Amino acid sequence: MTSRKLEGKVAILTGGARGIGVHYSRALAQEGARVAIFDLADGENLAADINSVEGRDAARFFRVDVSDESAVRAGIASVAAWAGDVGILVNNAAVFATLGDVRVTELDVDLWDKVMAVNVRGPFLMVKHVAPMMIGKGAGKIVNISSGSAYKGLAFMSHYVTSKGAMLGFTRALARELGAHNLNINSLAPGLIMSDSISANQEHLDTNRDRVVASRALKRDGYPEDLLGGLIFLCSSDSDFMTGQTLLVDGGSVNI
Repeated sequence: MTSRKLEGKVAILTGGARGIGVHYSRALAQEGARVAIFDLADGENLAADINSVEGRDAARFFRVDVSDESAVRAGIASVAAWAGDVGILVNNAAVFATLGDVRVTELDVDLWDKVMAVNVRGPFLMVKHVAPMMIGKGAGKIVNISSGSAYKGLAFMSHYVTSKGAMLGFTRALARELGAHNLNINSLAPGLIMSDSISANQEHLDTNRDRVVASRALKRDGYPEDLLGGLIFLCSSDSDFMTGQTLLVDGGSVNI
């Protein structure tokens, strides 16, 4: 039997109960990790299904608002009580699929703040409270989910693109700060991915889908399965000498 790349590891995946996060949850478990699924959407059935497939206590759901520091602290403590110290953190939770196109001159301040609270404050709070475990063990993998749009820009989505650009800077700063403790911090930057969540936002697809596919070297839609190899690479020992980097998985739309 081929050894699994994440055997014995404990992973927290934020935003793991819906959209692309569901695929991330399954992939982490399939590679041997015990996966704590943090989300506000219900993930109980997903965790039960993963456990049934794996035949072990491979996944648990924790209802956590990543923008709330007390909720983050309590959730991480619950994960440690369940499975032990966390060795992998994937900051995937984000406001995106429900966003409609909006001109920056018409963007409501409360919406801007909501996007920043989840997409930027959330990863910060998760790192703040998970990193001490990793520092104590002298090892850890943190994967921040950015976006190809942070490189290209995207009209009428300035709130989202700004938040994903922040993940690039956050990753680089963390890599410098935490490298002395042997922590690897990298970003995974997908292009437009046809997940269940984005498929429900027809306005965004009507505006962007054809244009995005035309911009790619590989002329097709992207799917959640296209991201899983990159995710597991960044979470596993295969990336042990890589930090502060961004892995773009977008069919060649961004060419840098």
